[in-house]
Amino acid sequence: MTHPVGVIHGRFQPLHLGHLEYLLAGAERCDTLVVGITNPDPDQTAPEPTDPARGLPESNPCTYYERHLMVHGALTGAGVEPARLRIVPFPHSFPGRLRHYAPEEAVYYLTVYDAWGDAKLHRFRELGLRTEVMWRRTDKPISGARVRRAIAQGEADWPSLVPDPVSAVIRERGIDDRIRVVHG
Repeated sequence: MTHPVGVIHGRFQPLHLGHLEYLLAGAERCDTLVVGITNPDPDQTAPEPTDPARGLPESNPCTYYERHLMVHGALTGAGVEPARLRIVPFPHSFPGRLRHYAPEEAVYYLTVYDAWGDAKLHRFRELGLRTEVMWRRTDKPISGARVRRAIAQGEADWPSLVPDPVSAVIRERGIDDRIRVVHG
């Protein structure tokens, strides 16, 4: 079943191939895909007990703008029509604010890998949002932490972990150098 509007979200620090799988699965389920970028700025990030590292500065090296470029580039590069795509800030740390950024009538797509995924699902349901878990998995082969670590350690193959448009954004915006300084 295709929904008129679907919402999907993530930090995308940086966007990697696992994120692209998730984003494309959401795009297949709706006519218009709203992509919420969480932790849009440091003032809209609160500590998360189920995943304490997610709010740390070194876990968030990319600006909202840079992540917007990554999301747009990855999705349009994978064939999603720009007219079907909306990219918005998504202050997940403050659930009561979400209705100001994404449509309440949409279906909120999630994937669950751990306690953090279950916490998000619970929060959305508490807000009365319609949710759809696209999959539950215990193995997460790629993570933003893995990509950041590969960049920081100077691994030559780090671009193989991200879509080509994301690799270009990382290099053009100097994100790779920023990550090396923070983690070096």
